[in-house]
Amino acid sequence: MCSNHVLAGGKVLRIRNPLRKICGKWVLLSFAVLHCVPVAKGQGAAPETAPPLFPGGELVSYSSNFTTRGLAPQSTGSIPATARPTFEHEGSFNFTWGFHSNLDLTILVPIVTNHLEMGALTAGGTRLGDAMAVVKYRFYRRDSQRGTTQASVTVGPKIPTGRTDLKGANGTLLPATLQPGSGSTDLFVAANWTYTGLFNLKRLVADEDFHSVLGTEGTQQTRLGSNIESRFWLSYRPYESKDVAREWFIGPALTWLHSGDDRISGITQAGSGGDALLAGATTYFGLRPGMHAWLGMDWDVAHSNGALFMPVRRHVSFGITQQFRLHL
Repeated sequence: MCSNHVLAGGKVLRIRNPLRKICGKWVLLSFAVLHCVPVAKGQGAAPETAPPLFPGGELVSYSSNFTTRGLAPQSTGSIPATARPTFEHEGSFNFTWGFHSNLDLTILVPIVTNHLEMGALTAGGTRLGDAMAVVKYRFYRRDSQRGTTQASVTVGPKIPTGRTDLKGANGTLLPATLQPGSGSTDLFVAANWTYTGLFNLKRLVADEDFHSVLGTEGTQQTRLGSNIESRFWLSYRPYESKDVAREWFIGPALTWLHSGDDRISGITQAGSGGDALLAGATTYFGLRPGMHAWLGMDWDVAHSNGALFMPVRRHVSFGITQQFRLHL
């Protein structure tokens, strides 16, 4: 997965020293990508989230994320202004460029499908979602005989490129909470920590991703509740080929999601936000040098009971990443 090979000029090059061994210490340099959305998206395109992409490297990635929520609150036949999709699919296209040993740039463009089912009433559609452009900075790294400890921060805007014109069967514009785009320019912030060699086991890795989307007012005078996600993943690498071209990671994950109350026309919609705790597992496979795939599943184990809150019940994600070396 995190291979010591890259493609350059059509040839596969071995780059063991930059990627797998630094100053005599063996480490795993991941191809970091964000989980940059306000609902659970599972692990990203790399098993370690703190390290930036190596200098001169780039990756392209596609991830597919399926989220189901609890049933919408009962209503008098109209769609509540705070209703979330009971089913959501986001197909995200990602480009990451490592332009410094401690910095990388990620651009993410999603295609979003939202579907609401509320008794006999259904609504939804597929449109372009809001894009993101964020920079990751690794401010801490320490190598030891045990392994490597790394920490980073990420910041950047979520840009209102998404469509906000989805309509129901009767031609009425759907609420802002069901639109693929938000119509607002929001701020994404994240902190990541990776600890390899947990309990002095070199193949055991602890990884924490903590991020938030701080929203502003967007379409239909709606300010979606700001979101916080904390995801802890404990992974073990039971297999690694001798040339490090193929690897396998697997382990449990625990995710806490917090969503603030929505604000519509200046009025806070009490009970529209809440908290949820999800538990699951994620696995990564190295398919060939420079290419890997992943699969993650999470299920709701506990959530708050706000009057308008629609908690995430199940989340499934999978994706594939190809790494290159960029020549400028």
